[in-house]
Amino acid sequence: MACQPGRQGRYAMEFDAGMHLAETDRSVAFLERDSQQASAVTLSRSYTTAIEDLWDAVTNVQRFPRWFTAVSGDLELGGRYQVEGNASGSITACEPLSHFSLTWEFAGDVSWVDVRLTAEGDGVRLSLTHTALLSPHWDTYGPGAVGVGWESGMLGLAYHIADPDVPLPDMEAFATSRDGRAFITGSSDGWARAAVAAGTAPDTADLAGRRTTAFYTGEPEPED
Repeated sequence: MACQPGRQGRYAMEFDAGMHLAETDRSVAFLERDSQQASAVTLSRSYTTAIEDLWDAVTNVQRFPRWFTAVSGDLELGGRYQVEGNASGSITACEPLSHFSLTWEFAGDVSWVDVRLTAEGDGVRLSLTHTALLSPHWDTYGPGAVGVGWESGMLGLAYHIADPDVPLPDMEAFATSRDGRAFITGSSDGWARAAVAAGTAPDTADLAGRRTTAFYTGEPEPED
């Protein structure tokens, strides 16, 4: 995240990578989708707010740029959306205050995202599952390819829910900062452990995790 000095300083003063990493639950599952082998990467995090507020934050195009990035389109069942500079897709399911599903169409590939909100104590738990067909991209980066990105989005959402009026810092600058590298490395490691728990060989998961860290931080990727 590149941001103006004052806003980047806010992250630097308040950011605790270990705390944010501990707030996220991660899991990986292997399954079939459309008669092909696929992976389901699931992460969840709890937010201290009303379910109406969290639902609005994750479905209101006016709020997206303050925690994620700009999104345009017809955000209702059957509508199409476009993430600025990234994926597009269709809304395939929507139950207000509960869950929505969509296709994630990027670089000629289609995968599927399901988001669910559940009341939990004095807050709301947001769970996101990204399902994709297994591919060479998975072989290279493992679950962290999508997991780290979504986890970064959930981090931005945590700051937005805590203070909705503060703009999102620039994520590219954040990724190369000390705090950003600590968060990305910790997230990649967490996804490597989740892959191992799902049956991936430890050496394979570790290499994929280190490649993911390098990808997000702009550092040279490790060799096989």
